[in-house]
Amino acid sequence: MQGNPGHILSVAEIDRDIAERAREIEIIAATLVELDKHPGLVLLRRFPPTGVTEQRWAPARAALELMWEDFGRLTAVLDQARTARARRRLDAFDREELTRLLRGQPVELARTMIPMSQRSLGGPREQVELIGIAEMLDRMRAAFPVVVRVLEAVEAVNGRVMTEVAPLRAELDRIGTSLPQLRALATEIDELSVQVATDPLALGPEVVERKLTELSRRMREAAAVLADLRAMAADWDTAVERMRTLIDVLRKTYARADHARAEVETIILAAPLPRQPDESAVYSAELTALEANPPAPAALWELRRRIAATLDAAARNEQLAQGLLDRRLELKGRFSSYRAKAARLGVSEEQDVLASSRIAAGLLARRPCDLAAVTRAITDYRQLIAQKSGRRS
Repeated sequence: MQGNPGHILSVAEIDRDIAERAREIEIIAATLVELDKHPGLVLLRRFPPTGVTEQRWAPARAALELMWEDFGRLTAVLDQARTARARRRLDAFDREELTRLLRGQPVELARTMIPMSQRSLGGPREQVELIGIAEMLDRMRAAFPVVVRVLEAVEAVNGRVMTEVAPLRAELDRIGTSLPQLRALATEIDELSVQVATDPLALGPEVVERKLTELSRRMREAAAVLADLRAMAADWDTAVERMRTLIDVLRKTYARADHARAEVETIILAAPLPRQPDESAVYSAELTALEANPPAPAALWELRRRIAATLDAAARNEQLAQGLLDRRLELKGRFSSYRAKAARLGVSEEQDVLASSRIAAGLLARRPCDLAAVTRAITDYRQLIAQKSGRRS
């Protein structure tokens, strides 16, 4: 018989094979049922995959379909074997048939016509592909991890994202989306949820972490803005007064920055420093207009944001100019320290040391002062002191 092995099983061997295969198939059935409920598979069935996920799922899906097909074939072969074994007495023909079912290749998978150029005169016209229980079990064992790896990866990404996104969505539902920042955040959360449902494997761990961290940060910022708006509406007069204080701080920062810049332009050789027009009066007028029509917390919050940004720029300009002034003072202090060191070491009156000192002092006194040239001169002076004092010792 086609697909029949050489050794014919005894009745005892037949019974043992049927029992063993039945146990194997029972375990496989339970595993396949569990696999069918896998969260990753549920997600892939609910949302047809796209992109990277579709590419990785295609071979895994084919493997899963083949597993179910082989499971059906296994069950059918075992049922045939049980039916044959149920006969009261087994003759040689029955045992041969059962041997073919249990140890041979009783299942026909496909028939393929053999081209005439590849046939022999008395050879077969078609090629028959056969498979048996052992081969089907081997195929299923090989296919199982291929399927599980993809499903586990899908579940891992989806679970990670949804665990983090769910609280953000709940918080948005609680506080509403009255602000543009909150509406934009809700849109991005929806987009990420769609992506993690349809193409989760396109999101690597680093991408997921970065996106979730950014969403959480923006959620905190937006919630803080909303809390500010509520506080402004609850105590409008205090909010307006704080804004006046902030405008006053801006006005004073402008003044300090202008003073420092003017001083730098007088005594230090430097590239033109940035000039920023004083907008404190403009902001004060806007605040007065808002105060006359209370409460407008969103407008007041936006005005505060603009003032804060302007104040930050003014403070940077002040720091830039003051930094140059501080650098000149630091160089003067360092030069004085080196002069005292030269005197203490007894080298200050040596001709080359004295000449180096006069060069540094002259550059420091020059208006405008070239800080880079002064730095080089003081460095030369320090090195010369070290050389002279080293020779003397």
